[in-house]
Amino acid sequence: MKMSESTEEHKAKAPTRLNFAIITISTSRFERLQTNEKMRDPSGELISTALKNAGHSIVYREILSDNTEHIQNCLRRIQTDHSIDVLITCGGTGITPTDVTIEATEPFLDKILPGFGELFRLISYNKIGSPAIMTRAIAGIMATKIVFCLPGSPHAVETALTELIIPEIGHIVTHVLGKS
Repeated sequence: MKMSESTEEHKAKAPTRLNFAIITISTSRFERLQTNEKMRDPSGELISTALKNAGHSIVYREILSDNTEHIQNCLRRIQTDHSIDVLITCGGTGITPTDVTIEATEPFLDKILPGFGELFRLISYNKIGSPAIMTRAIAGIMATKIVFCLPGSPHAVETALTELIIPEIGHIVTHVLGKS
């Protein structure tokens, strides 16, 4: 797909190295972490590796339970941390009763980027079919930070990163900071 000249100009001026925070939201992983059990975080690792390979830095990483209060306390810390440009959460965006990431995050968003969720679901639909309807993935602006709330599935994380976030993040940050 061809970009407009102004989009190409904005992308050319966009920062290429940003500081990211990653939060994995999973009660089972959180509980294993609390009891020092062996625990893997494949989606969090995938996010970290992909961002580092794209030249970005990870400055904050945490695993939280599916708990609105815990998520919001973490968002408050990130909101005031000037070293963080972008937050990516993974997990808790589905439709089960314990999926509360969206409800916890939305009150912190000054602006929502509906195109992210719409495109993510379209791309996901083209890959996995109708189960894509069950994700409530969103993106938005929290103060001067960009926030992406992704599903916990490694395949969903990879799709969001490679097809939407990594290609556009510098461009988005440029607009959020008013340097477009």
